[in-house]
Amino acid sequence: MKINNIFASLLTVAAVATLSSCDSFLDIQPVGKVIPTTVPEFRSLITEAYVTVPDDRGLASFRSDEILLDATMSSNDLGSYLDIWRWNDDAADENTASFSWRQFYHVLFIANYVIESEHLMTDGTTDEIKQIVGEAYMLRAYMHFLLVNLHAPAYTACDPATTKAIPVKLDSDVEGVLTRDYVEDVYAAIQNDLDAAERNLNVDAWEPGLNYRFTTLSVDALRSRVMLYMGNWDEARKAADRVLAKRNTLSDLDAELPSQYNSAENILALEQVMTAQYARAFKVNRDFYRLYSSSDLRRRAYFNQVTSSNILLKKGGSNTYTCSFRVAEMLLNAAEATCRLGNTDDAAEYLLTLQRTRYNDGGAAKETAVAAMDKEQLLAEILEERARELAFEGHRWFDLRRTDRPRIERSYRGETFVLEQNDPRYTIRIPNEAIEANPGLAD
Repeated sequence: MKINNIFASLLTVAAVATLSSCDSFLDIQPVGKVIPTTVPEFRSLITEAYVTVPDDRGLASFRSDEILLDATMSSNDLGSYLDIWRWNDDAADENTASFSWRQFYHVLFIANYVIESEHLMTDGTTDEIKQIVGEAYMLRAYMHFLLVNLHAPAYTACDPATTKAIPVKLDSDVEGVLTRDYVEDVYAAIQNDLDAAERNLNVDAWEPGLNYRFTTLSVDALRSRVMLYMGNWDEARKAADRVLAKRNTLSDLDAELPSQYNSAENILALEQVMTAQYARAFKVNRDFYRLYSSSDLRRRAYFNQVTSSNILLKKGGSNTYTCSFRVAEMLLNAAEATCRLGNTDDAAEYLLTLQRTRYNDGGAAKETAVAAMDKEQLLAEILEERARELAFEGHRWFDLRRTDRPRIERSYRGETFVLEQNDPRYTIRIPNEAIEANPGLAD
């Protein structure tokens, strides 16, 4: 979510940030050029943080098996995304799109300043102050979570106690030199911030248009994802269950797409993952499209098959499709975690709850198939259903990283490119400009 042509000065020590494009449904007022003291001013300040959250989950999707680039793409788009798509990190074109390292830390600066300023806020109720501070803790947790999953090995693919990751930033000091923390320490900071957010947040739901803001429900939504990525199956399931106890409606695909900001199942409408720029630049990978059977309602809801080789995405291209957490993900988190714990009956029921709404026979064929599956077959079905349901919402690259990091092969103009299984390129390098500014990040 971005705001048209706004230049906002956060504080006397902060850099001016240039922001862009936002649809009218967003009720956002940016911060002015003042040092905030009142609750409305801090609300404007944290709104800028929301607005500045990067869309790097969408950019990382170009590395996944969802996307096809070919010679029919525009030269500008190829210049921006081709080397990301073919994992050419050593000699990328100078026009290649950059991941938003500095932007993440800009959001972290704002979140830290808000947290540190709790005692300075005036002209607001205690609940209003606690809510804003709770949202700042959630932003801090989520930015660290995205950064560590973009620029460090997956928690389940390394020794998290000895593997360097990204710098944890827990204060608003802009003079300190950042050094990389270990994966384990990043996740510990995330969990601490989730606990702090839970103690402060007191708004259960925001109306559509304001639902980019974190709520009490979003704590367990993020906690469920964090625990899943850590392989803490029991806590992942418990957190998902707590969300589903309060919110379990699934979207009717005839009426809406579930990733719309105002859908029945949207829990947090923060990130526009597939921006107009991204969605314009690619076609859907034909092999990925084949994951959808002819009875799958999402095949037509999510995609527009122009020809057998030209498949376009429907669920993206505008910030109508703004979604960070939703009910289906919670069902899939619970299904995967429960299956990995060995409870296949309950895992199957989580999965079928979703599948009954996504197939034109009400999931009858899936019920029969799932009933005959053993644990490994059921887990494979859950992961494949996750790919289908959450396609192009920024999950696929992260899911590939945290599971089996498979071999992916693709071709462009007769040349073949391969991402080998467990390839080091499953971790995206910290951007060169960040290392140039702080050489310690290279260590």
